Amino acid sequence: MKKQSLLKGTLILGLSGIFAKFLGLFFRWPLIMLIGDEGIGYYQMSYPLYLFFIAVASGIPVAISKMVSERKALGDNEGILQVFKKAMLLMVVIGGVFTVSILLLSRYIIDLFKWDSKAYYSLIGIATAPFFISIISAFRGFFQGLQNMNPSAVSQIIEQVGRVIFGIGLAYMLLPKGIEYAAGGAAFGATAGGILGGIYLYARYIRVRKEINVKNVRDNLDILSKLIYISVPISLGATVGSVMGLIDSILVPQKLLQGGLDFKEATILYGQLTGKASVLINVPLTISMSLCASLVPIIAECYILNRRFELMEKTQLSIKFATVISFPSCLGLFFLSEQIMQLLFPGHSGGGEILKYSSISIPFIILTQTSTAIMQGIGKYITPVVTLILGCIVKVMLTAKLVPIKGISIYGAVIGSIGGYLIVTILNMLLLKISLKIRMDWYNIFIKPLLASIIMIISVILINSRLYVIMNSSNLACVISIFSGILIYSILIFTMRIFSFGYFKNKILRHKRRGIDDKDHRTWSRF
Repeated sequence: MKKQSLLKGTLILGLSGIFAKFLGLFFRWPLIMLIGDEGIGYYQMSYPLYLFFIAVASGIPVAISKMVSERKALGDNEGILQVFKKAMLLMVVIGGVFTVSILLLSRYIIDLFKWDSKAYYSLIGIATAPFFISIISAFRGFFQGLQNMNPSAVSQIIEQVGRVIFGIGLAYMLLPKGIEYAAGGAAFGATAGGILGGIYLYARYIRVRKEINVKNVRDNLDILSKLIYISVPISLGATVGSVMGLIDSILVPQKLLQGGLDFKEATILYGQLTGKASVLINVPLTISMSLCASLVPIIAECYILNRRFELMEKTQLSIKFATVISFPSCLGLFFLSEQIMQLLFPGHSGGGEILKYSSISIPFIILTQTSTAIMQGIGKYITPVVTLILGCIVKVMLTAKLVPIKGISIYGAVIGSIGGYLIVTILNMLLLKISLKIRMDWYNIFIKPLLASIIMIISVILINSRLYVIMNSSNLACVISIFSGILIYSILIFTMRIFSFGYFKNKILRHKRRGIDDKDHRTWSRF
């Protein structure tokens, strides 16, 4: 199977991820039309628990990707299959245990977290998803380790299509029984999508298995122990990160009640935060997660083969990707938040202000994800866990303190997220610089993308205001302005030469002329 470059792999996963997110928005739109903000609140109370499982199991796909990439670099085909075999067993066990636990303990979970009792149906609806998603995750880690993102990209789309069709269909069928039943039917869509995506990935795996052409795969317990050694710290880090979302599902409704709101008002605000604002913020994060998925096996390969110049180049390039994605996304959602809500959720457009201020967290989340992936690729597994724990502590303290204040309310959770991720970003960037002894090209990595983003958003605001006067349609003006912004930003990236690789090429050529090898440790700190 032909491997792909960092740019190509990121683009493939990123574009498929964005398409899947738009399918997700298509899922949210009729769902909100059917069950409103209150129903979305019930749906979202169970969803962070599902995301918590994804985080718990997330270390194994990353470990698969890293170990498969290392063995492919060394030409060890049997080792590739040994890694996948043990990883699939581990994922099935974890997914099965999680599914059974939710089914048996659902009532206890609702009482423990003090959720509305109507959230029970959403919890049951999503309970079987972890088992099937665990299987999908193992396959995706395998293909990403081979540095071919096509199977993962296609499976994302298939999974989301299944989720939309089955989730909306069941919600519509169960609506006469009550909003809570409809929310439960929508939650079951995650299971249906997982089954369809798994079928596709299994078919692709069979074809790749024939290409690898290893008939007998010997058992190797060392593989399992190494998988656990790598995956546990990564899972801990991802779990701590997802705990920020789980904190919102537990803490925010309770603190809103303490602030004087009733159950319905608290559920509606929580639904606007997690069912609308967070979903839109996750669109640019999809590209970032695609970057991270492509990045880990490539960084791991450079590291194990001791290609130091290439490692430095990929590190700076990935951070530049992060800023190029995050800066325009942040500014776009900040200044067009109300119009985007009206465009996507007509008649249910509440939450624009929540989206506006939540968008400030986007650069910090994306830089956190990217720096974490780089450290995982070079074998620094514990460091990101520690920084995420510190960020989580900041998040909890700010959320618990600010949400009950009447003048702040739900925005306390937004401030908590921004504060938590800001701390993690600063610490990760400092630790990355120390670990790799790298001098960041701040002008090209941060200043240029920020300047291009500012020019873009000023242009978008002017275009939007002018079009609104001419067309007298907020929605049409918003759509044209967004696409104009994408075009303007793309032109600025090209004209400002944001992705110019001359610095690295010239540096490598100078060292080669002087006879310095790529693996020479003396060049490490001077690069």
